[in-house]
Amino acid sequence: MALKHDEVTAHHPEHLHKQNDSSTRRQFALERATELREKIKDYLTVRDEIPTGFDLVDEYLAARSRILDALNASDEDWDDWRWQLRNRIDTVESLSRFVDLSDNEKEELDEVSSQLRWAISPYYMALVMCDKPHGGIWKQSIPCELEITDSYGSEDPMAEGWTSPAPGVTRRYPDRMIINVTNKCAMFCRHCQRRRNIGDKDLDKSRSVLEEAVQYVRDNEEIRDVLITGGDALLLSDKTLDWLLGELHSIPHVEIKRLGTRTPVTLPQRITPELCAILEKYPPVFINTQFNSPMEATPEAKKACDKLVKAGVVLGNQAVLLRGVNNNPYVMKKLNQELLKMRVRPYYIFHAKNVKGTSHFITSIDDGLEIMEHLRGYTSGLAVPTYIINAPYGNGKTPIAPNYFLGRRGNRSPAENLGEQDYTLRNTVRHGDGSRVSLASHFETRERLLVVSS
Repeated sequence: MALKHDEVTAHHPEHLHKQNDSSTRRQFALERATELREKIKDYLTVRDEIPTGFDLVDEYLAARSRILDALNASDEDWDDWRWQLRNRIDTVESLSRFVDLSDNEKEELDEVSSQLRWAISPYYMALVMCDKPHGGIWKQSIPCELEITDSYGSEDPMAEGWTSPAPGVTRRYPDRMIINVTNKCAMFCRHCQRRRNIGDKDLDKSRSVLEEAVQYVRDNEEIRDVLITGGDALLLSDKTLDWLLGELHSIPHVEIKRLGTRTPVTLPQRITPELCAILEKYPPVFINTQFNSPMEATPEAKKACDKLVKAGVVLGNQAVLLRGVNNNPYVMKKLNQELLKMRVRPYYIFHAKNVKGTSHFITSIDDGLEIMEHLRGYTSGLAVPTYIINAPYGNGKTPIAPNYFLGRRGNRSPAENLGEQDYTLRNTVRHGDGSRVSLASHFETRERLLVVSS
């Protein structure tokens, strides 16, 4: 329950001015430190019970050894990203070699496989083997019957087919756009927003399509930010990536290049010295990846991220809020804190989109708001991403956050701090004459209009 303003001010150190000596200030600070520790005591109690990939190294190595034996492969094979792609687990028979499946589960998987393609890299399969059955890692990678029996949602909830002004291009914002380069992924995530594009085989966009997309960028000088994605952008060949980044880098009005990839999570072997040398040639390059579980923060993932950072790449994470995976404030906090240790900045938490066949992943918006309340002020600001809901039909992102600002009352603005304490800010009037500058018509008339403040 929120404290009243007089209760807050009674505890404020300004009211201790009559006893304003160093010992009093120190005692106040010690009491405050005790109060602050209590605010995260619940998290500290459960933090070590939430496993990361670093906690499961022994289990991972055992799973890795088992997979290598089953595939008659070597350590050198394991470290080769092309070998990983060639040996993706993509049938019920191959999956059952590594996890226990009931007869009913096998039947369900056979039915799903007849309609939807799925695949898991050997690396990520080792993480699945470290997880409990139907845990967060399992849910992201192994199909379930709900994917073909649930008709809720849309195959294209972002209306990408309606926001493509040129081949391979998606444009939903004034100064940035997407180039979709492939449908290939190291693992086909079961919550994927573009599952309609997976098809029945891996396909890269042709050079002619990519050339048309680049020409669209050249012809539209307001485009300053280009996101290369797929599928997984880093599953293009080094040669194609080098060419495409070079073309974009040569366009004067393109300020930044971004790559969308889950390879640090699902195929860290892809981050080779050769790839990093290419990325280093065309700064600035930003990579947003998608860690969804603390178990995905592994020594191999960290090594991949370290290589990218040393190549000058700026790393961000775009987690997806998924039921049964990370819709828990403590799990999300642990994930974000682990990512910062790996030099990956938590950027977004996406509310799961209404993709057909994925409604079993969709959480309540209240889950997301609860997570944000547990993050803001209770961990580093660097570990607090923006919670995002995508508007239907490709109409952009809507940031969602708890409301700490309680409105305006004359020249006073009531607010609530992170301890649920009410307080009031003095709201200084803009300009001495009580007017404020409005740019509402600026873009049409090139004029600034003075509007009387209410």
